[in-house]
Amino acid sequence: MKKISSLLVLLSIPVFIFSCKNEKKTDELSENQTETEQIQEKDSEGLSDSPRHHEWVTLSHGDREVEAFVVYPEIDSKAKSVIVIHENRGLNDWARLFADKLAAEGYLVIAPDLISNTVPGKKKTTDFDDSDAAREAIYALDQEQVTADLNAAFEYIKNDPASNGEVAVVGFCWGGSQTFRYATNNDAISSAHVFYGTAPKEASEIAKISAPVYGYYGGNDNRVNSTIEETEKLMKEAGKTYEYEIFEEAGHAFMRSGHQPDAQQPNKKAHDQAWKRLLHLLE
Repeated sequence: MKKISSLLVLLSIPVFIFSCKNEKKTDELSENQTETEQIQEKDSEGLSDSPRHHEWVTLSHGDREVEAFVVYPEIDSKAKSVIVIHENRGLNDWARLFADKLAAEGYLVIAPDLISNTVPGKKKTTDFDDSDAAREAIYALDQEQVTADLNAAFEYIKNDPASNGEVAVVGFCWGGSQTFRYATNNDAISSAHVFYGTAPKEASEIAKISAPVYGYYGGNDNRVNSTIEETEKLMKEAGKTYEYEIFEEAGHAFMRSGHQPDAQQPNKKAHDQAWKRLLHLLE
């Protein structure tokens, strides 16, 4: 497969000591924050405008409760199901909108909020003060708890009357790595779709995988891409299916950034191509 290397460019950033320069920097930051708020509002509006049925469900295992977002497709037969695993920002509107877009293609989708009820007073990702607080909660998660949460989501969606019992998993960034990891813990999933996430490093874990694993990577994402060669080696030695595509010049998280109206062209192109590939492989 084609290997792509990225060029590291070192930028020299001047230090401003005059107050007018600092005021300009503050103004630019304010503009960026406004743009982020506009993007979030657009995603929220996309969810509100969806004709599909959305609902929140509470999953449980042991003494833990997990909130999950479910979207039903508008079809007249039982549907294939998909678990969507969010980025390290938690289950934000973009992740929910992605779940809705999959449902628009005829899939029954569940997106568990893996940091729900992990911090006192924070029932959902939206209860956290900001994305930094959500990240802190995510990186503090116990991995066995994550597996148990995903198992609860798997059982729920597999046994939903609208499901045909086939369940695939799709994840992004942190969720991409969790998707790869979950494939080592559940031999009943139909396929695993890893968007710019890394694989387990232990051959003993790779050996547990039953489902085909498909990777989606940005060309300008050296941190993740530097692990692909070893992953490919381990998967091949274990006799597992691992097929990936690297989208030239796209950055990390191109599925989120590439769906924005003002997306950079490489990210927009990667988003569209990866979306088409995902739908083809889910068929």
